[in-house]
Amino acid sequence: MTLLTDGGDAIRVCSIRDLEVERGRAALIGAEQVALFLLPNGDVHAVSNLDPYSGANVISRGIVGTRGEAPTVASPMHKQVFDLRTGECLETQGKPARRLAVWVAQTVGDDVYLLPQPAQASVSDALQEVR
Repeated sequence: MTLLTDGGDAIRVCSIRDLEVERGRAALIGAEQVALFLLPNGDVHAVSNLDPYSGANVISRGIVGTRGEAPTVASPMHKQVFDLRTGECLETQGKPARRLAVWVAQTVGDDVYLLPQPAQASVSDALQEVR
């Protein structure tokens, strides 16, 4: 079986049993904090734990929900709502649009794997926007 490799090796982050449905968990990938979310359908999503609006690592503590077909997380700080699939901010609360970095997640057996680099945006970009 091939794991998510496209020039890089996937990293085992946790067991699927370490995750609770619709509850976030934080993991450290290199120097970046990643928020992991297990959805009721068994999908796992991984986004930056860094809230691009407050600069705090709190996204894993956010409220999971949906907007239409999009699984979402609302920041616990200022309540901006992000699409877990794309990192796009769906509800900016009147602030300029920002996004979360997104990692590709794959479950193999009971193990959750991520690529070592985000697929979209970067945490350093988010930090630049906060400053």
